[in-house]
Amino acid sequence: MLSASVIINAHADDRWDDTLAAVASVHAQSQAAKETIVVVDYNRPLYERLKAALPEVMVIENDHQQGLSGGRNAGIDAATGQVVAFLDDDAVAHVDWLKNLIDAYTAPHIMGVGGRTLPKWDSDRPAWFPEEFDWVIGCTYIGMPTRRAPVRNLLGGNASFRREVFDKVGGFTTGIGRGKGKRPLGCEETEFCIRLHQQLPGSVLLFDEQALIWHRVRDDRRRFRYYRSRCYAEGLSKAMVTKNVGTQDGLSSERAYATRTLPLGVGRGVVDALRGDRAGLGRAGAIVAGLASVTAGYAAGVAGNARDRRRAPRTLATASAPESSS
Repeated sequence: MLSASVIINAHADDRWDDTLAAVASVHAQSQAAKETIVVVDYNRPLYERLKAALPEVMVIENDHQQGLSGGRNAGIDAATGQVVAFLDDDAVAHVDWLKNLIDAYTAPHIMGVGGRTLPKWDSDRPAWFPEEFDWVIGCTYIGMPTRRAPVRNLLGGNASFRREVFDKVGGFTTGIGRGKGKRPLGCEETEFCIRLHQQLPGSVLLFDEQALIWHRVRDDRRRFRYYRSRCYAEGLSKAMVTKNVGTQDGLSSERAYATRTLPLGVGRGVVDALRGDRAGLGRAGAIVAGLASVTAGYAAGVAGNARDRRRAPRTLATASAPESSS
């Protein structure tokens, strides 16, 4: 049986109760973790408070670059388990979550396993919110597998990897996902998983629906404004990913999602409306608006990448030019 370290990244004071609930759900696992590591991201008062409240937990400060990727890398540095699992600080895990993750490592070439994430809404789910876009709220969405199957990448809030993987391919790239800025960026786990496939050919990442967690969705994330901004940020993030790993691998899953899953979702919404569900048109419209926002963000990100490439030669030339004497 493989041993597992569970990493929970914390940064916000207003998630205190959520973080304690996440830790409690790990301690209640049917298969015990070797260690639970809470990484606090540049918030000294929160670090001191959590360290006092959780004496049985390894509470550490992020000593890498500020942000989710840096915090995860700090947790990886401290982890001693054969498998490193990640759980969001505003999520709670099913009692068999860790057992199901570990049980899926049935062969040496399986390098990572992720699970199903269901939304736990503070209020009712908005009738207009399409399940095809549940990734906006950090959850499993229509278009993902419905049973254990290989996938290109895992969702970062419910994922695990063999510890050795990080020694071979490095950690999470900073500057892609959530950082100290307010824009809801993502995709740091996508870039990592693609890089893993590229550097370790033959590796497999599995999605296992039985490894279940519930992710809290606050009321401010029920708003269409957040939905649209998160979609735009996802497009920006995808552009950052393709800059690192190439367009072919960086958009391989997205092509099928945009050309198959989303049109089916629009059609389903229209049919629902014709059958008397008025919110069906809202869901269909939200899919179109979400795709448009992602596309706009991606275009803006690609343009930014191009500007960076044009500036780079001038910067190097300037740096290498001899200083003039006065």
